[in-house]
Amino acid sequence: MRFDRYTVILLTLRPDAPVMTEDEAAALQDLHLAHGAKLQESGLVLARGPLVDQDDERYRGFSIWSVDAATARAHAEADPAVRAGRLAVEVMTWMMPVGNLHFTQVRPPHSLAEAAED
Repeated sequence: MRFDRYTVILLTLRPDAPVMTEDEAAALQDLHLAHGAKLQESGLVLARGPLVDQDDERYRGFSIWSVDAATARAHAEADPAVRAGRLAVEVMTWMMPVGNLHFTQVRPPHSLAEAAED
């Protein structure tokens, strides 16, 4: 059997994340969303989004990448939320039988305001 290989990144809340005001956290989230949207629109990220209802609240986001692990890590570590020390990056390779997954390009949200739109 042949397999497709995808790089997967899990974003986790760092235990030593800086304490922020609500306004600071919202501004950082907007920068984080804009960074991810740019990566998704360029085709580097195939799918991404927040995690909810997880058993471990440290797990914050999940993304599937079209590039190798080193390239994905470099782009993920440039995320403003990672650079600010709020999130950590965990990188792995996920293997699926060839043709099992298909991704459709969608316009990702660039800000909290866009994410809240219907």
